[in-house]
Amino acid sequence: MESKILWSTYTFMLLVLCSCAAAYDALDPNGNITIKWDVISWTPDGYVAVVTMNNFQMYRPIMSPGWTLGWTWAKYEVIWAMMGAQATNQGDCSMFKGNIPHSCEKKPEIVDLLPNTPYNQQIANCCKGGVLASMGKDPSAALSAFQIAVGSAGTTNRTVQLPKNFTLLAPGGGYTCGPAKIIRPTLFITADGRRTTSAMMTWRVICTYSQFLASPSPTCCVSLSSFHNGSITPCPSCSCGCRNSSNCVMKTPSGKGVNVPKAVLRCTKHMCPINVHWHVQSNFKNHWSVKVTITNFNYRFNYTQWTLVVQHPNLNNATQVSSFSYMPNLSTNDTALFYGRRSYNDVLMQAGAKGNVHSDLTLEKDGKTIALKKGWAFPRRVYFNGNLCVMPSPKSYPYLPNSAGNK
Repeated sequence: MESKILWSTYTFMLLVLCSCAAAYDALDPNGNITIKWDVISWTPDGYVAVVTMNNFQMYRPIMSPGWTLGWTWAKYEVIWAMMGAQATNQGDCSMFKGNIPHSCEKKPEIVDLLPNTPYNQQIANCCKGGVLASMGKDPSAALSAFQIAVGSAGTTNRTVQLPKNFTLLAPGGGYTCGPAKIIRPTLFITADGRRTTSAMMTWRVICTYSQFLASPSPTCCVSLSSFHNGSITPCPSCSCGCRNSSNCVMKTPSGKGVNVPKAVLRCTKHMCPINVHWHVQSNFKNHWSVKVTITNFNYRFNYTQWTLVVQHPNLNNATQVSSFSYMPNLSTNDTALFYGRRSYNDVLMQAGAKGNVHSDLTLEKDGKTIALKKGWAFPRRVYFNGNLCVMPSPKSYPYLPNSAGNK
């Protein structure tokens, strides 16, 4: 009996340590999504609050169909009205006569409104369809907000009870939210900068991401090639799971579709939704060039607001980047952020003829550190949408000469 207890304790601690390690990101140690409630006025039976959601993750966006925020009311609160967002279910409001609340659910789930929402239902920073850009890509688009009128609640900062059990759902999952904590009331400055007001009460919830919780298997892989070697180093086999007849589909001979519509992924040896290919195109005395291609093997998913993070010691010397937007020195001198350009390639389409995006990079050589031998020209780490991609074994890297040469 004692040995069983010890084994259970050991297993539990191992799971906790694994999940905590997976939640920590060395390239973005402070990344999180912070949800803040600001009570801006009291009502006869509750309060009106503005809820803001900030994505402080440097390179992990929330893609379409967007976020869903949930919680459990502490007492018997109801939502009288909302602007900029809506509850997915009204629930049982039969006890109310006359005015009917927007939602009577004990555990409401809130979603953002769409961009074409009428202006009289909007507030600032709302109505993006739940899509949030990463902070590193576009801080102005990494914010979402809505207004909520709560009834059957406390009417002072001493009688209000905070909601609990917050949840944040997003495509791919992986978010865990902590408890709500009361903080110093937010200060608001008027547009002319001449007056400052204060929230009646403010509380904050912090949600963190874990790749392990989002998916036990990786979701992307990296393949490599170079101009000097005719062979391609593919993604390792079974990088994201092993292939079987039920979880992938082959292209039809005509190339016009797939033969099993219920499946999601195209059949490959690596079985990853995303493949990042790094090809060394040329090597000259003063510079060298790379072509980066991202291919989507998912037949049912478009990656909106996608991001690519690459770790390589020469990326801070990139002199030209085509097609992609580029931000060097993301967290360290050897890490850069790439993302698509708006209305051009910021959406990575589902598997098919248009299911890829690519960019050409030109990098200036530093005579003190440049050395194309021993795999130096290939990335150390690659992240797609914040998830670490599987790299090939260094022993399988294409051979590269150390001296400069023509294509």
